[in-house]
Amino acid sequence: MVADAGQDRLAQDFVEFAVQSGVLRFGEFKTKAGRLSPYFFNAGLFDDGAKLGRLAQFYAQRIAASGMAFDMIFGPAYKGIPLAAAVAIELARLGRNVPYAYNRKEAKDHGEGGSLVGAPVRGKVLVIDDVMSAGTAARESIALIEAVGATPHAVAIALDRQEKATENGQDVDWSAVQYVRERLGLQVCAIATLDDLLRYLELHAGDELGAHHAKVLAYRERYGAGTA
Repeated sequence: MVADAGQDRLAQDFVEFAVQSGVLRFGEFKTKAGRLSPYFFNAGLFDDGAKLGRLAQFYAQRIAASGMAFDMIFGPAYKGIPLAAAVAIELARLGRNVPYAYNRKEAKDHGEGGSLVGAPVRGKVLVIDDVMSAGTAARESIALIEAVGATPHAVAIALDRQEKATENGQDVDWSAVQYVRERLGLQVCAIATLDDLLRYLELHAGDELGAHHAKVLAYRERYGAGTA
């Protein structure tokens, strides 16, 4: 795929990877907010070793490029657990070996006990997750991290949908990512955004993929959040 010089090649390569893997699909899908979305991103379909390894490479490259400072990685249950492990492996392969931990949904009362598993949670913590819908998972991770005296510092996600969040059933003017950045005070980096997806579809104008551009753009115009 040939990208324009000013475009984010990493994001474009990731969108292509997600499409080819069947993780990013087009059609009509109902979101948690009750919206009919023309696309659906299901990170649970990165479901074999090759796809998970490639996904971890994208995360690691984006994290490295972001310049974010952090001491360890945290993966919120459940999707964040394999993501955190895979990203820790890839970062180590690239020469940055950092500890990682994750949480259980229910605390154990035997063995090592508690709800946290892995390395001790300390210092500046980078949370790895797939997407943000309403910032709920981020708030839960922040509470767990702060409870043990560590500092929730940043979040890395695969896709920023850049759409308005909902609160009490009503659309609000900010996205989940904007909420986490501006109200919770965490840095956020995403491998790709909805704008990157639209650019990808523009590059495929005239073929089957490009036919989805108009619907995705209309969805962005209707539900897109303002600029952070």
